[in-house]
Parts: sequence; C-alpha cells; structure tokens
Amino acid sequence: MRATTIPAHEVFPELATNRAGAALRGLRYREDLTQAQLSARTGIPQRHISEMENGKRGIGKDNARKLAAVLNADYRLFL
Repeated sequence: MRATTIPAHEVFPELATNRAGAALRGLRYREDLTQAQLSARTGIPQRHISEMENGKRGIGKDNARKLAAVLNADYRLFL
C-alpha cells in the first residue's frame, strides 16, 4: 500500500490566509501553553494573542521576537 501525502494547506486552510497566526497557535500548543500563560511570559496581553492567532491583529517584529524567545522558534515565522 502506498502512502498518500496531503498538502498542509488542504488540511489547514488558515495557512493560506493567516500563516503567522496558525504558526503561533501551533507553536503555543507544542509548548503546552495557554494564551494566558504565553501572555504572562511575553508581556503581550492575552486578547492580543487571541487576535493574532485569529488573523485580526498583526504580530509585528517586536512581538515576534518576544513570542519566538518563549516558543523556541525563529521570529521570522511570525512575520
């Protein structure tokens, strides 16, 4: 039996319109953090993190660096 591959954007359609937010949510889950915990560690208000994950707020370079430091990621994923 041959394995079938499915493009990521078919499984996660938000990658097409909100790549940075999807990356933020995925990395937060990987690190087993709630939005509130991530907020406490970064100083970014929890509501802003929610808005970033949902594509309603841009992340920006300063926040990208804060998030990357806590989430063990490259800040450029969020830009």
